[in-house]
Amino acid sequence: MMLNDDYDSPWKAAIDGYFPDFMAFYFPDIDNNIDWSKSYESLDNELDAVVRDSQIGKRYADKLVKVTRLDGTKSFVYIHIEVQGQVEKAFAQRMFTYNYRIYDKYGQFPVSLAVLADENEHWKPQAFRYEEWGFRLEMHFPVVKLMDYRDQLDALLAEHNPFAILTAAHILTKRTKQSMDERLRVKIKVMRLLYAKGWDKQALLNFFAVIDWLMYLPKALTIQFKHEIHRIEEEDKVRYVTSIERLAIEEGISQGISQGISQGISQGISQGKILLLKQVLAMKFPNADLSRYQVSIDAAAEDDLVRYTIKAAGASSLDDVFGI
Repeated sequence: MMLNDDYDSPWKAAIDGYFPDFMAFYFPDIDNNIDWSKSYESLDNELDAVVRDSQIGKRYADKLVKVTRLDGTKSFVYIHIEVQGQVEKAFAQRMFTYNYRIYDKYGQFPVSLAVLADENEHWKPQAFRYEEWGFRLEMHFPVVKLMDYRDQLDALLAEHNPFAILTAAHILTKRTKQSMDERLRVKIKVMRLLYAKGWDKQALLNFFAVIDWLMYLPKALTIQFKHEIHRIEEEDKVRYVTSIERLAIEEGISQGISQGISQGISQGISQGKILLLKQVLAMKFPNADLSRYQVSIDAAAEDDLVRYTIKAAGASSLDDVFGI
């Protein structure tokens, strides 16, 4: 059976929550030149405003982050990241377009980076070039191809960096599209390995929420997965909630979509995501007053609702979810 796996939200959430690890794993040379003792700033809203009229192709995530250079020669550098989910003929041109638009807004060229998550081993754009009548324009950008790691699964799963685990999970998700039973088996294996990493409870919950969203299982197999997780947690004394909560809120999602049909399909989907978020928050924080956050929920775009829901699974407070 073929399933449409959702890669966008887990990638966005992973980079948001673990940006230093992302840079250390995929772009270590750049990572070594960033002063991580200084705070970094995510500028995703600004990026959306810059590129909103050029939404080309299927992206798994895009990011704009402001970091400080380690050598002190410049106070900060903008890093523009694209995680691309499929082959796109105009991808290199889009990288150039976004790079220039960011420059046009901030007066400083960003460092543009690409992570290619497609399955075509022959597609690896690394530059944009244009030449006419003696005029020449050329831009090169560092690229990571996830499928280049496909023969390194054991090494990836043995790594401590969470993006090594995410890369392995991504490859395994692709490999198991035709067999959900096999995906169940490898998902349990990944979960056991995560517990063995020795991460603190909150870090494990935060990151496995991403893995759980990425390695989707149908309801019947999710129930089997839940039983296996209970067994593991009885041994490790760590509570895992994401898949269990997902079962409980499916009815709320369907209800929200149904309620919104009279107002249009898009609104119905949005309403379902709002109900999903509220039910996750109610289960995670049963004594909390959600009314304080109602304005943030009502004003949130669909992507933000998904991001809040993912963050809620591992958050220790409502303020952590909404960034207050």
